[in-house]
Amino acid sequence: MPEPILIAQTTDFLVVAKPPHLISHPTRPDGQPSLLGWLQEKFPGKFVALVNRLDRETSGTVLVARSPEAASKLGALTMKRLIHKYYLALVSGRVETEHGIIDAPLGRLGISEENPIWLRQGVITPDDPQGRKTASARTEYWLLAAGDAVSLLRLQAHTGRLHQLRVHLAHLGHPVIGDKIYGPDPNLYLKFIAQGWTEEHERVLGLPRHALHAHELRFPWNEEEMIFIAPLPEDMQKLVITHLPEAKPSISPE
Repeated sequence: MPEPILIAQTTDFLVVAKPPHLISHPTRPDGQPSLLGWLQEKFPGKFVALVNRLDRETSGTVLVARSPEAASKLGALTMKRLIHKYYLALVSGRVETEHGIIDAPLGRLGISEENPIWLRQGVITPDDPQGRKTASARTEYWLLAAGDAVSLLRLQAHTGRLHQLRVHLAHLGHPVIGDKIYGPDPNLYLKFIAQGWTEEHERVLGLPRHALHAHELRFPWNEEEMIFIAPLPEDMQKLVITHLPEAKPSISPE
């Protein structure tokens, strides 16, 4: 597994590029590698606190406070939605729309014949006959490049719901490549848990993780706008080169 990359270091905060397959925070006391553990080893005895977290398979920018005071200030910026995160995603199929907003409430689907995964989220209408709880969710996207099999999108989640970007993209009809839960067959997730990565996973999903990367981080600090970018990881770079050789992942919508 590649090591995290230190993108920026100030007296108040760090910005780190998390590689895919590394958990952000320890979830059980078995010594499993984590981004927080890496930071504690790199800065022994120093205060470090993750301001945002990424799923295990998601790569990209993570903001880290270096003092309780900075953690409080960055937490306040988060609550005010002044920390803006932009993602790059490689999705299945050709996306035709240059720019769009997905405004669709999300909730837990619940176990059924169609859904074998307890945690799986989905778009649920307000008049849902099952009365399932929902929360508003809004995702904005920009098309950077499109091919017959793969498209490259830049994304911003205007709300922070569980698996929001992945669920909304699947709802759009363009699931994230490599997504075991929201891709072509959710049973592949259960098979992965039981058996690990198999030939079937390789054939159907093509990538051992979902192709979602937290590309850019923007926030105000001491009256300046901070902008930090995490380079696209090698696995996603290879897909871009193969399917979208003209793509420029550094393109910003502004």
